[in-house]
Amino acid sequence: MESEKATIAVIGGSGLYDPQIFSNTKEIKIYTPYGETSDLITIGTLEGKRVAFLPRHGKRHRIPPHKINYRANIWALNQLGAKWVISVSAVGSLRMDYKPGDFVVPDQFIDMTKGREYTFYDGNVVAHISMAEPFCNNLRKIAIESAQKLGITIHESGTYICIEGPRFSTRAESRVWKEVFRSDIIGMTLVPEVNLACEMQMCYAVIATVTDYDVFADIPVTAEEVTRVLAENAEKSKKLLYEVIKRLPEKPDERECSCCQSLKTALI
Repeated sequence: MESEKATIAVIGGSGLYDPQIFSNTKEIKIYTPYGETSDLITIGTLEGKRVAFLPRHGKRHRIPPHKINYRANIWALNQLGAKWVISVSAVGSLRMDYKPGDFVVPDQFIDMTKGREYTFYDGNVVAHISMAEPFCNNLRKIAIESAQKLGITIHESGTYICIEGPRFSTRAESRVWKEVFRSDIIGMTLVPEVNLACEMQMCYAVIATVTDYDVFADIPVTAEEVTRVLAENAEKSKKLLYEVIKRLPEKPDERECSCCQSLKTALI
């Protein structure tokens, strides 16, 4: 049914579990070859555009990062017709000028995960996807311009290091991520979500919200502080999503990125 199609998908991270900015919403269940998605997918309307919303951890944050069924989530969103994927993700900061409450639109990542399902191409057909530029530059640019219009502090680039979780880094690890790997932000959910979206030729970008400094900084962090920043960032995230979705064209512009052509040189 046309009412169950969406060209834009939003994957909500920590603190963003419900699609309050959308109207005419309907929850649907998509059955996938990879099992269940994190939750029911909500289809709604914003500025006349059909949008699919999926809470990455489930509505009550019941799924830890290493147990998320990333393949089911991305496969389902692709089945709905999503061409744009906006990922909202809570992260820690590995540099003092990326402050709690700030937003970051990363342009690179480093993968330190260990035991996840990374690809749709597990046999019969082999694909080697180029990840030199892992994020959609067109979508990144729209997110940055939207934040600037709203007066939201946003950093226009950064390297996201993705760790396995669910534990946080040791202080020694945190210093390695910062001083050796030169990463800027740290989280647990980017990989393999970004890989799988690229394999599906979907244009993908992350709007990362900084909740705290990682442990390298020797700054004590309380659950109360993280909860407060998450709540504040969730409200800003909704305003930013509204502006980004409003600006998105109906189809990705292939001149701005290679996401929607990723398989042209990948299949063997």
